[in-house]
Amino acid sequence: MLSRVAARDSHSDGAAKAWHPADRIGTRRQREVSPSISAHTRRDSPMEKSTAQRLVRDTLKAPFDRKRYRDFINELCNGFDESKKQSMQVPDAFVPHAKSCQRLGTFTSPEGEKADVLVVQLTESYKLDRTRTALRDFVAHKLKRGEGDDNAYKEAGLVAFVAPDSQSWRFSFVRMEYSTKRDPKTGKIKPEERLTPARRFSYLVGVDEECHTAQSRFLTLLQNTADHPTLAQIEDAFSVEAVTKEFFREYARLFADVDAALVAVVKQDKAVRDDFQAKGVGTVEFAKKLLGQIVFLYFIQKKGWLGVAKGGKWGEGPRHFMRQLMERGLAAKQCLFDDVLEPLFYDTLATDRGPDAWCKTFQCRIPFLNGGLFEPIAGYEWKKTHIDLPNDLFTNTQRSKEGDVGTGILDVFDRYNFTVNEAEPLEKEVAIDPEMLGKVFENLIEENRRKGLGAYYTPREIVHYMCQESLINYLDTALNMTRESLGAEKAIQGNFFGQAAPAQKALKVTTRREIVPRADIEMFIHQGEQISHYEAVETKYRITMPKAIEKNYRLIDEKLADITICDPAVGSGAFPVGIMTEIVRARIALTPYFTDVAERTPYYFKRHAIQSSLYGADIDVGAVEIAKLRLWLSLVVDEEDVQQIKPLPNLDYKVVVGNSLMGVKKNLINIEQFKELEALKPKFFDESNRTKKAEYKRQIEELIHVLTNGREEFDFEIYFSEVFHAKGGFDVVIANPPYLNSRSMAKESPEMRKLIQAAYSMTKGSWDIYIAFFEKGFRLLNQTGVLTFITPDKWISKPFGDELRIQTNSKIFSILKAGRGVFESVNVDAIVSIYVNVAQPFLRILEVVGTDMRLKTTVQKSSLKSPFPYDSLFSNCGDFLAKIDRHPGRLSELGLCENSCATDDAYRLREFIEEESQTARQDLYLRMINTGTIGKYLSKWGQREMVYLGSRYSRPVVNKKRFLQAFPKSYGKKSVRKKIILKGLNLLDACLDADGCVIPGIPTLVIPCDDAETLKLLLAIVNCALAFFYIKEKYPSSSYNEGTTFTKDMLNELPLPKLEPSDKANLVELVDQILAAKESDAGADVSAFQRKLDKLVYDLYGLEPEEIKLVQGIPG
Repeated sequence: MLSRVAARDSHSDGAAKAWHPADRIGTRRQREVSPSISAHTRRDSPMEKSTAQRLVRDTLKAPFDRKRYRDFINELCNGFDESKKQSMQVPDAFVPHAKSCQRLGTFTSPEGEKADVLVVQLTESYKLDRTRTALRDFVAHKLKRGEGDDNAYKEAGLVAFVAPDSQSWRFSFVRMEYSTKRDPKTGKIKPEERLTPARRFSYLVGVDEECHTAQSRFLTLLQNTADHPTLAQIEDAFSVEAVTKEFFREYARLFADVDAALVAVVKQDKAVRDDFQAKGVGTVEFAKKLLGQIVFLYFIQKKGWLGVAKGGKWGEGPRHFMRQLMERGLAAKQCLFDDVLEPLFYDTLATDRGPDAWCKTFQCRIPFLNGGLFEPIAGYEWKKTHIDLPNDLFTNTQRSKEGDVGTGILDVFDRYNFTVNEAEPLEKEVAIDPEMLGKVFENLIEENRRKGLGAYYTPREIVHYMCQESLINYLDTALNMTRESLGAEKAIQGNFFGQAAPAQKALKVTTRREIVPRADIEMFIHQGEQISHYEAVETKYRITMPKAIEKNYRLIDEKLADITICDPAVGSGAFPVGIMTEIVRARIALTPYFTDVAERTPYYFKRHAIQSSLYGADIDVGAVEIAKLRLWLSLVVDEEDVQQIKPLPNLDYKVVVGNSLMGVKKNLINIEQFKELEALKPKFFDESNRTKKAEYKRQIEELIHVLTNGREEFDFEIYFSEVFHAKGGFDVVIANPPYLNSRSMAKESPEMRKLIQAAYSMTKGSWDIYIAFFEKGFRLLNQTGVLTFITPDKWISKPFGDELRIQTNSKIFSILKAGRGVFESVNVDAIVSIYVNVAQPFLRILEVVGTDMRLKTTVQKSSLKSPFPYDSLFSNCGDFLAKIDRHPGRLSELGLCENSCATDDAYRLREFIEEESQTARQDLYLRMINTGTIGKYLSKWGQREMVYLGSRYSRPVVNKKRFLQAFPKSYGKKSVRKKIILKGLNLLDACLDADGCVIPGIPTLVIPCDDAETLKLLLAIVNCALAFFYIKEKYPSSSYNEGTTFTKDMLNELPLPKLEPSDKANLVELVDQILAAKESDAGADVSAFQRKLDKLVYDLYGLEPEEIKLVQGIPG
């Protein structure tokens, strides 16, 4: 009988002793088990922490051992069914990847969900990293169809993917997602047999891998000796998010430590201080780059490219080269930064040392990486200055709060696994990947600076969706839309760029001539890579590539190679990297149709995309450096010629620092300069010789100086002139633009706001900065281009979005409601908007359901009215809203709703507010209320404390004479009129001011009216349940902390049924009864009156019983 592991006293914390079943501890009682179920000892006390950690270490930081793996799973799950053990067939489609597959058994969770325990032996070691989709699909195939007598659907798999030498392996949790359907014969619900991608979460384990994360993540499950875990608990142990958050906290601390140490050096050392000042080097950017350089080398050393012995091959270097280098430096009593890291960065990695790449300083082979990452920031004099950062900054023996030894940069980095594979929605490694750099970028922006930049990191699932949909829309237009002339073109002359062009161009129109159906393109982009694995698999859900894709494979490949993409707010590079991944995946899926496949490799496709397709700009220097870093790492992962590592490309004119919203007056007549500029940039991109590279850069900068008339500010049409020259603009503009709202920008950058407003026609009213980015995006597109943005949803209904909607309504293709919580550090309701620069008759509305983006409805645009508010399209009550909208009247016909006061007036009012004294004459004072003291029908003045602009009042009043003198116009006049006052936030409560003696504060609304009966009628309508429900559903984007921000337009446009005199009388009578009850007793229960009033209103609007339930929130 297998028991839990016990730690022996002879085991030290640092020594890894192979665990063996003989290491047992006694138990007082045992669970009865079937002979076919793995016997498992149960005991009252949990497993000791050290025992659990050693079990993880001895299993995962070791060569793969089948018995040890089986025992580990048994301990993790508290037993599993081994009667299902059997060897499983490898279908022909997967033979190149999987040598064999064995099921060790099946685990059943407390909820009855099943998970197979599998061991998959791979054909080649590199398949662990490079063949992710095929292996995931192979396991999905096994979990769906079963084998032998066991053909049950499995919800998950615990899988060991093992390299041929068993030294490295991958421990994965594969989670299936089944659709269900009802069997028409039996009526039972069962899983639907169709191709559904599986999701895989993995630890890369083995001799050279760290297991710090696995020890912490599996600890809870291993210590629970009594219960079977749920699959959700197992999946949580593979959580990538928990690991990355932990790493972010450590990284931010390290950054602060490095910055503080640099500040101290600059303060103490005059030579360093003078050099930094002369070169414009700041400690913050220096610290960011230093950490980025070290992180990059942690990724590179995983490839075995650092520290290769003389005569050795690339890939054979130690996987802990950085640690070894530092230990040697400490032994030699060197300054680790000044004597070790600077020579490594600037005299080794940045220097071409010939094909052998031999480094005399460190006595090993180290590749020349080029690209600018390992060049001194701003060209500081690293050889002449001595930056004596303390060695403890890099490694020490201090204990962290968690008990780990070492708090330095290398100490922290050594505890984590690093992988150069970018995570995807279906494939995540429990390790630090390049995407992490994007989150670090957000982490390291000081809070006040983040508000100034409006920078927020885009989650990978949203990036994946946006990139795929952009590519689908691009291919749909590139393949199926043509520009056709309506007449002949006359005479030929040269254009600005020296090309032959007609003197008088014929009028052209865009016409759809379908070559590849859109549905086929969608299938190709979403599932193309999977299809190649499944085409040879005999299953009920076998699928094949659409015939139109097969027929036009070469044309599609040409279009994918020709695409141009720009991110004008590139941030950390999520979108360029994401869309490049989709392009590469699509082109690889087409490769089986080509006979000339010599250069059809992921590396070639990526390098081509980086050089010819990807462009970006950002105002933040640190963001641009991280974006470059991710692009370089994306090349490193697919570098195949390990005997001749290629230098990294120079990206200075691909991802550029600059203000995307500004530009310069351009000298477009200088044809020769543009030609020369566009000839130099590809040379600079590939050049690795330091002297030649510097010369190319000098020539490019001189040309930019000429073309911008001496203002070297960023301008898309100059820095990326080749795109406008060849295509008239970009095929795809994709971005997560900054989220600065009007108030923040007016306060922090008033002059910049004025400049932007003068340059952009869509910036009307209280516009947020992403409105200007929308307009810039459209300016950057070519005539059939695609724009894809993720932004807050306010613009789809707010007045400041009117001009954007009016100008672009014909082009909008779809809106996805991504919802609240998309961005961890900001509370906004986010949407993804996709536009195609060709008229679109329909608007598609999508929503997030689980992990899927699903079509909710399709709207014919001809049914929409200017200024085209879109937010009601997201409601689940479209038919109900349409019914209410058909009523002829509007609330504004009874009384016009207005804002109570302007923002400036609200701030000015504060000095006039005082507490009511017992001797004050009421006729000399006006009472003051705001949203917190507005009640339904009557105010709560004097009953509830009022909080106003940070001050608290019990019985707030304002001297009437002084108030009217200070506010003689609109605010003063509205305040002394009879009116109803409405809350502006969350609840649509309205109270009566029958005497005109109440001042409403911001952000309330008022409906002034001198007729008492009309005011009561307005109270009845506004306070009814129907009005609140209608507005909430009609304007879902007008949210505030998940409530609703009401506006005067919403109230004025509230539909009203035809009201007969008797109807009005009945409503007013009920309001009188409610007011009388509340005036007599402020806490009176008036719910019975309110129910009667609601019923009267429902009848007037003609609501059916099911519609009434909908309004009242009663399940139908």
